[in-house]
Amino acid sequence: MREVRELREKSSEDLISELDRLRAELVLIRSKTVAGGGLEKTAQIRNMRRRIARILTILRERGIKL
Repeated sequence: MREVRELREKSSEDLISELDRLRAELVLIRSKTVAGGGLEKTAQIRNMRRRIARILTILRERGIKL
């Protein structure tokens, strides 16, 4: 819950930039996994996807569609 509160305090521009950063990082992690390099932290992908979903939810609540 603390994470959601912190996200809600950020501006929309900050959320969009963090969303772009997380999506790019997720692509890199997935490409490493496909290339045969295993993940040390398997929950990392799931946590990143959830954080992306939280950011998108907050942006949509504010009326910003991406």
